[in-house]
Amino acid sequence: MSTVTVSAKGQVVIPADIREQLGITPGSQLIFTLEGATIRVEVQRDVDLTTLDAGFGMLVCPPGPTRYLTSFDVA
Repeated sequence: MSTVTVSAKGQVVIPADIREQLGITPGSQLIFTLEGATIRVEVQRDVDLTTLDAGFGMLVCPPGPTRYLTSFDVA
């Protein structure tokens, strides 16, 4: 558990290890919920985090002969 100090502007710094574990980067949006005397903070995610390997095979070459950039008319 980490203890942080609230600034005069109401700002706090989320410890680096927590930011890394939750994938919080500059521009991330957080949802604050008051539950009694407790503040609950959740990271708003538009899409699930994925890995590069999860997308393997999504892009395939169309059937037919291989076309090269040099075979196209520049005009």
